[in-house]
Amino acid sequence: MATANLQFKTNYAVSSKIEPFYKGGKVQISNDENYIFCTCGSRVNILEISTGKIVHSIEHDDQEDITCFALSNDDELLVTASRALLLKQWDWKQAQCVRSWKAIHTVPVASMTFDSTTTLLATGGCDGTIKIWDVVKQYCTHNLKGSSGVVHLVQFHPDINRLQLFSSSLDCGIRLWDLRTSQCVCVLQSHFSAVTSLCFSPDGGTMVSSGRDKICTVWDLETQTVKRTIPVYEAVEGVVLLPNDQDYSQIGVKSKDLHFITAGSKGVLRVWEATTARCVYIQSLLSSPTSVSEEEEERDADPRSLTFLLQLPKSCRLATVTAEHNILLYQLPALTTLQQFVGYSDEVLDVKFVGKGDSHIVVATNSCQLKVFELLTNTCQILYGHSDTVLSLDVFKKGCMFASCAKDRSVRVWQMDSDSGQVRCVAHGSSHTNAVGSITCSRLKASFVVSGSQDCTVKVWDLPADLTGPDTDVHQLTARCTEKAHDKDINSVAVSPNDKLLASGSQDRTAKLWSLTREGNLGLLGVFRGHRRGVWAVCFSPVDQVLATSSADGTTKLWSLQDFSCLKTFEGHDASVLKVIFVSRGTQLLTSGSDGLVKLWTIKTNECVKTLDAHQDKVWGLHGSGKDDKMVTGSADSNITVWVDVTEVEIEEEQAKQEDQILKQQQLSNLLHEKKYLKALGLAISLDQPHTVLTVIKAIRQGEDRHELLEKTLLKLRVDQKESLIRFCAVWNTNARNCLDAQAVLHVLLTHLPPEELLQYQGARTHLEGLIPYTERHMQRIGHLLQASMFLNYMWQKMRVAGAPASLGQDEDMDTTPLGQNQPFFVIDKEGQGKDGGDAGNDSGQDEDPNCLEDDDDDIIEDEDDKDGEVSATNKASTNQERIENGNGVSANGNHNSESEEDEDTFPQSEVDDITVRKSVKSLPLSAAPECQTVSS
Repeated sequence: MATANLQFKTNYAVSSKIEPFYKGGKVQISNDENYIFCTCGSRVNILEISTGKIVHSIEHDDQEDITCFALSNDDELLVTASRALLLKQWDWKQAQCVRSWKAIHTVPVASMTFDSTTTLLATGGCDGTIKIWDVVKQYCTHNLKGSSGVVHLVQFHPDINRLQLFSSSLDCGIRLWDLRTSQCVCVLQSHFSAVTSLCFSPDGGTMVSSGRDKICTVWDLETQTVKRTIPVYEAVEGVVLLPNDQDYSQIGVKSKDLHFITAGSKGVLRVWEATTARCVYIQSLLSSPTSVSEEEEERDADPRSLTFLLQLPKSCRLATVTAEHNILLYQLPALTTLQQFVGYSDEVLDVKFVGKGDSHIVVATNSCQLKVFELLTNTCQILYGHSDTVLSLDVFKKGCMFASCAKDRSVRVWQMDSDSGQVRCVAHGSSHTNAVGSITCSRLKASFVVSGSQDCTVKVWDLPADLTGPDTDVHQLTARCTEKAHDKDINSVAVSPNDKLLASGSQDRTAKLWSLTREGNLGLLGVFRGHRRGVWAVCFSPVDQVLATSSADGTTKLWSLQDFSCLKTFEGHDASVLKVIFVSRGTQLLTSGSDGLVKLWTIKTNECVKTLDAHQDKVWGLHGSGKDDKMVTGSADSNITVWVDVTEVEIEEEQAKQEDQILKQQQLSNLLHEKKYLKALGLAISLDQPHTVLTVIKAIRQGEDRHELLEKTLLKLRVDQKESLIRFCAVWNTNARNCLDAQAVLHVLLTHLPPEELLQYQGARTHLEGLIPYTERHMQRIGHLLQASMFLNYMWQKMRVAGAPASLGQDEDMDTTPLGQNQPFFVIDKEGQGKDGGDAGNDSGQDEDPNCLEDDDDDIIEDEDDKDGEVSATNKASTNQERIENGNGVSANGNHNSESEEDEDTFPQSEVDDITVRKSVKSLPLSAAPECQTVSS
């Protein structure tokens, strides 16, 4: 099955993504005409027109939806308003918030605009008020009241000397505000529905308004009266004036009179002459939608309708936004289509590579239109033809022709021009009685297509020998044969590489194999049974007599075409497996599922070698390129992802990384040996390995002048290295073994660096807050240890050594000096007996440094402080109490033996001592040792 020297694929990397960037709301184009600003939920996305890529994305920290935004005329300032009633001013090129302030509005801001000098900002709220802000001096200059309902439109007069603001709200009137007096000068009444846009003549004396009442009104602003009312017979969403300094004869402009362009519910641009109220030009679209009835034209949610019309005067272009969130750019004066960007694709149902060198992808979304993206620029062609949702796609071998099927019970064949990249429909067939859910093309040459439908039938459609002809010619296809193939919906059909066999998969849990002949009906060869739920996809191996099927039961199976037996079963998806394709010359499989995952399988070992997690929902589309070096996936999360095979590149990079790691480890060892601690610490931090950095810190703290050396080394680090060190300290501090090293580092940083500088470090606040609870636990533990050491010292003072004078130690006050500072500590042998004959609680035979906690003590401490350990809080408490009580027992026994000659009627000295010890322990002060001071800092 496998080729001897074939290199298996092991990984895919994301090459590019086509993501939603606009889901409705305001759209604005920068004054330099290079960027498109548009809202997408809680973000404002900035799209670069030349590349079609999202270059910046602005989002509020609270992740509240952005209700409106405005870009200044100099393209420097961007102000956004969110549902949290905050206004934020952005340096959008750096994606940084410069300042924020409360909007004062009691409800969200609905509209916003800058004046021509970028000094004043007007905000219209849903509370019916308008605020004017001085963005330079940062204060509110006007509070204009009087509008009824939501103020959905605010616009300054282009002549700033007039200091006028126009607004419109739910009462359909246009209010003219004089900003000198903060008064409403007049209300221009003409529209009987929402006013959607305003545009002004160059001299500022004439204004044109548009509304959803299907009229446009020409106003004389000097007299504040209506000059002409023009019926346009569609709900108008945008209007722009044509400048009179150019020749627009191509679009019907024959005079120097005032002309304007409207965009609205009919989805086309129209040019109007204001003086005669005539429509002088109607745009003809390259890909015209299918004809619809008048009732359908009146629907409010017509996907063809236009919602915005924007003017780009410097480049003589227009931009429109459709109800389906597509942004189209047209070139004046001919109104030819330049670019189309798809803002939101909804659920992606299928996706395929097309064009020379897989330069394009064709996408079927939850729409009746097909979208063809150019991968280099992300520009898109929108193909009209189907009248209902397109469900499936397939591509012919040469890649310049593809077929589609839809819920409208039809199939269509499309052809791409190899030079211009333009796509047109060349053939159409419709004889199914229900939605067509799957389609497949012939493999050898473009001779036929096969469709499978919810009517349980399979149809074979022969294509004409010559599909060339005028752009308007669409060949009508007739089904060569129709076969009742399954008992339930047919989900998938596939043609074998030699065009002789056909496979079909159905909701009836079976897949079937058919013979394809030029004459007569399809011939059933066999049935593949074994799936427990419906079969979603079928695919022939490119080299072997094997069929792959994927099912809603979460499995993928390989079947023999000779005896119809199941050869292998692949299990790994948590939900339905929606697509399966062969890669690596038939030696590997790619599967996609409802769990949003794409898995790569090696057939020989029956092993999943890679799981790709790039989608959040069902991956309906999965297709490999002709060269087998990349693939494309499309998901119900609206994302389209192009993947590149990076197996060889990844292997080389991994080898180089390992070699570099070994080299740096050797270099680090040499630097530590040479005691070049600064370079060693910098190298360890660059490796981003906390344990390696800790090794260097421990090496520094082993020297004689360890405090001075550590301080000298740490303060010479760069800012980014100190940031990493604080992050590592938060990790070390969680373990009692390493807490002293972490606290020593923190002591240096907190002592020598001002708080304001520390808080500027990335993540410093989070890391420092995480240090507090563990540091408190370490302090408590060390406090308990100090109490225990005081207790042992007390017992040492009270114990009588055999042969010593009777007066020794009777009336002495307790010496609270920690052991090991003023008195030598008695040495314990391996059996636990002191050389002086006393019991011992320490199994170390050497003098200990009181500032260090090592060996067995560390084991106890680590168990106590490890939050993920097996020791519970109750056990830790009982363990500490047992240690104190055992110490008391030793003391009592010692005193009892020394006082054995006391009168039996007197109170036992052991009990007296025991009571005294317990009271003393409770009242002992917590004296701070040197290391305790480090911990507390």
